[in-house]
Amino acid sequence: MTEVGQRLADTGYALGWSVVKRLPEPVATAIFRRIADAVWRKRGKGVLQLEANLRRVLGPEATPERVRALSRMSMRSYLRYYQEAFRLPVWDRETVLARMECDLTLLDKCSARGKGVIFALPHMGNWDHAGAWITLMGYPFTTVAERLKPESLYKRFLDYRESLGMEVLPLTGGDGNTFGILARRLREGRLLCLLSDRDLTAGGVPVSFFGEPTRMAAGPAALAVQTGAALIPVTLAWKGAVMRATLHPEIEVPAEGTRREKIATMTQQVADAYARGVAGDPQDWHMLQPLWLADLDAGRLARIGEAK
Repeated sequence: MTEVGQRLADTGYALGWSVVKRLPEPVATAIFRRIADAVWRKRGKGVLQLEANLRRVLGPEATPERVRALSRMSMRSYLRYYQEAFRLPVWDRETVLARMECDLTLLDKCSARGKGVIFALPHMGNWDHAGAWITLMGYPFTTVAERLKPESLYKRFLDYRESLGMEVLPLTGGDGNTFGILARRLREGRLLCLLSDRDLTAGGVPVSFFGEPTRMAAGPAALAVQTGAALIPVTLAWKGAVMRATLHPEIEVPAEGTRREKIATMTQQVADAYARGVAGDPQDWHMLQPLWLADLDAGRLARIGEAK
């Protein structure tokens, strides 16, 4: 994104957080649906990539009409995320709790071991709402955020997520000890929530996802191997007015193999859990960027090769 584009994005988010939260909810819903449909009809780069991604999810038998209809639903879901993000700061406790469903039995069981818990999530639903909800349920947590540009935009998101009760660490540009701090939080018996379906550092683990090769972040599995914390994939989807979180079975550290082999095995299991969640609710998977290796440009592939 150009410097002008970065400034425009920062201004847009500032207006969103100051204006959208004051609108009546039906009005905000109508506006964001119209925006989603307008972007979808324009068929820009993001929408075309979204459709390429969804085509993998649906399989080769999916018709162009099916892919197109699903991409429209997905764009509406994506804009719903932003609508709610701009309004979440003014939701009261009752609204945050009432609009979320999740069985926390597995989390309670794993937390009782005292070694911490890692929630690994894909970009589905509204992860900020899920974070605010689980904090109110008595599980304050730590997460990692991509360092957006300009810095003022990153600061807006930082302030927003901290206002919801999250401890947020930068993916890059911090003191260089993000992994160490995360490990320390786990040893304190705390919860981590980490988005990991995109390899943002070019140092991810090769996995098969819907039958094609890609790479996903190694952090969740590496932390589980390092600390003995429980690793639980979580997927999110809206069911009407309510968002539902599904806690997939815990991924245990393999008894055999090197550290690298254990991380690779566990990351593939995370990818498999994501695939189950995305296949069930593909409209709520917000992936408008290239994900599979076949879609990456030469520069990105070169950086991946250098990171091996």
